[in-house]
Order: sequence, then C-alpha cells, then structure tokens
Amino acid sequence: MKLLTKFNIVLIVVFGLGLYLISNNAYNFLMSNARQQVLQQAELMSASATVTKDYTDQQVSPILEKTPEHYNDFLPQTIPFYAANATFRLLRKQYPDYTIREAALNPTNLDDRATEWEADLINYFRNNPMQKEHVGQRNTPIGPVLYVAYPIVAQAGCMTCHSEVSLAPRAMVRRYGRDHGFGWNPNEIVAAQIVSVPMSVPVMMAKKGFRELLIGLGAIFLLTIVLIDVAMYLIVIRPLRRVSKNADVISKGEIDMPPLEVKGRDEIAEVTASFNRMHTSLVKAFEMLNS
Repeated sequence: MKLLTKFNIVLIVVFGLGLYLISNNAYNFLMSNARQQVLQQAELMSASATVTKDYTDQQVSPILEKTPEHYNDFLPQTIPFYAANATFRLLRKQYPDYTIREAALNPTNLDDRATEWEADLINYFRNNPMQKEHVGQRNTPIGPVLYVAYPIVAQAGCMTCHSEVSLAPRAMVRRYGRDHGFGWNPNEIVAAQIVSVPMSVPVMMAKKGFRELLIGLGAIFLLTIVLIDVAMYLIVIRPLRRVSKNADVISKGEIDMPPLEVKGRDEIAEVTASFNRMHTSLVKAFEMLNS
C-alpha cells in the first residue's frame, strides 16, 4: 500500500470521526433550539390568553353585567375563560394547528370539558400542587405537538357561579343547566390552561439546517483532503520518488549521474543530501577499485 493511500485512510478516519461528533452535537443543538422556539410560541400564546382574560374581567364584564340583557339571558362574554377561548377560536381560522384550551373537569359549558389526556394533566396538577407548569409532547395526525399546561385554581370570584346552584345567576342556570359546573371549592385546581403548538415547521427547518451543515462540512473535509494530498505529493512523495528512482538506477550499476537538487532544510532535504553524499562516496569507492 502506497504512502499516500495510507495517509488518506488516516485522514478519512480522523475527519469521519470529527464529522460524526460535530454532526451529532449539531443535530442535538438544532432540535433543542427548535423545541425552545416552539416553547416560546406556546408561552406567548398563554400570555396573550391571560391578558385577554384580565381585560375581560376588568373592563368588559363590569359593563355587560349591568345591561338588561345579562339579567334576562346570561351573556357568556362576561366570563374570562369564554373570552380567551373565543379569541383563539378566531385565531385558529388562520393557524388551525395551534390550539389553546381552558379545559375543566366539571365546566359550566360542556364545550370546555376536559378530554381524557387533558383530565390526566389536571389530575397531575392536583397530585402535585407545587407544580406551576408542565411541558410535554404528544403525537397527533399532523405530527408531534408540544404542549404547555398551567393549573387553574378556583378563585373567590368563581364561587358565585360555581359553588352552589342556588347562588348562581338564574340566567346562567337556564342557559347551561344545573347538572354541571357546580360544586367547586375555593383554591381547588379545577382546570388547566393547555397550549398546543405543532413542532412540524421548526423541526423541518432544523432538519434542513442539519442537512446543509452536513453538506457544507463534507465539502470542506473533501477539499481539505484534496489540498493535503496535493501538498503531501509535492512536499514528500515527489522528492522521495526522485531519491528512490536514482537509488534504483545506481543499484543497477549506473553511477555516473548528477547529484539530486537539494531544496530547503527540512527532513526531505536532509534525506536528499544524505543520498547525494552516499552517491559521492560510492563513486569514489568505484574509482579506487578501478585504479
């Protein structure tokens, strides 16, 4: 096996190992960054829902509750949860894969009843009351979805409508019935705000960036090997071949050859100079034998 071939094998092994380590770390970093982007989107959606609820509670509800319509027919627009869900239902017309839910185990409006996996989240918060946030991932028909859940605690203001049927507004009871949405206790975790954001787009962008990184690194490594091979041939292989060729000719008895040109002061130049000295000594030895 030639020297250049051995050298190329060493370079391929070293660069291959380096490419594997770099690509592995880069993939983990890009996927982590994609997850962080999705998490930031979910937190922004949650903050927007909280602001919507606060605005409804502080500025909309006090006005609507004084209208005659509210006494005769309960207006759900006075409920902060309804405002948050209604706002994001409009948002889903443009972004159908983004969802936010104020899901409850025993809601007044059955549209807000928790599904099985949402109920598991609510029970998780009940069993772990110190947890204020839970981040998870679930597979859906549209691909992996990252969700962020926050517990919802029954505040004092909730008790007017959700403690006992007799205390609830009559208009609300007429609208939603008396079989659900009651029996809440103060400071009890009764629901969870769940924000779901699809990971398909960030993950796709991360994978695209990873492919481009691999292509770029592969091209750089290939170019590096080619340049090293060229330098190896010019600096080492070609001078050694000259020495080897002259040595082969001299070994066949043709000693009347000009000395090799010595360039530089590196090890190859030292080998060439040593060969020239050996050639000179050999010529002198033949002259002494022939005299």
